[in-house]
Amino acid sequence: MKQALIVIDVQDSFRQRPFWDETEYPAFVAQIQRLIDAATAQGVPVLQVFHTSVSDDPANPFSLASGHVKTLKELKISPTAVFHKTVHSSLYAKGQDGATLHDWLRDHDIGEIIVSGIRTEQCCETTSRHASDAGFKVIFPTDATLTFAMQSPSGRQYTPAEIRDRTELVLQGRFARILRAADVLAA
Repeated sequence: MKQALIVIDVQDSFRQRPFWDETEYPAFVAQIQRLIDAATAQGVPVLQVFHTSVSDDPANPFSLASGHVKTLKELKISPTAVFHKTVHSSLYAKGQDGATLHDWLRDHDIGEIIVSGIRTEQCCETTSRHASDAGFKVIFPTDATLTFAMQSPSGRQYTPAEIRDRTELVLQGRFARILRAADVLAA
């Protein structure tokens, strides 16, 4: 079965947000870079997705006018194709030709996707659920996703580790296969 690696929202926009935290970032970059390098070496397409705002306000870090919708500088990537989205699921992202990522995957006979990127519980999880429902097999290397501490409406604080654990709980066996990045494209 043909695979593709999807690299979601690994962009400078997040560094501009007040919740940005560098603590787990180096480990995340190491794991996602491992996936990108292995995919490239094995001829697996690497598809890069950027989250953009419909706003053209340069003060919005997700606006193209901000200059922050660009790959985080520590990541080395030469994507097979690039897509932009304004919603959480990357399958709706569009390439320069206007075709969606979903169309690209189907047109290239991709049956299984590997989901990586920022944020674990938002765009990465949403993309995984959508892709599974659309008939794709999904691999979710949680250590190649990044998230940040959050607070629930009740006031409870959740650590990134707790958020990742919850994502693994709800995806495993239902929407995705949970693996470590080192085990995904192992030769």
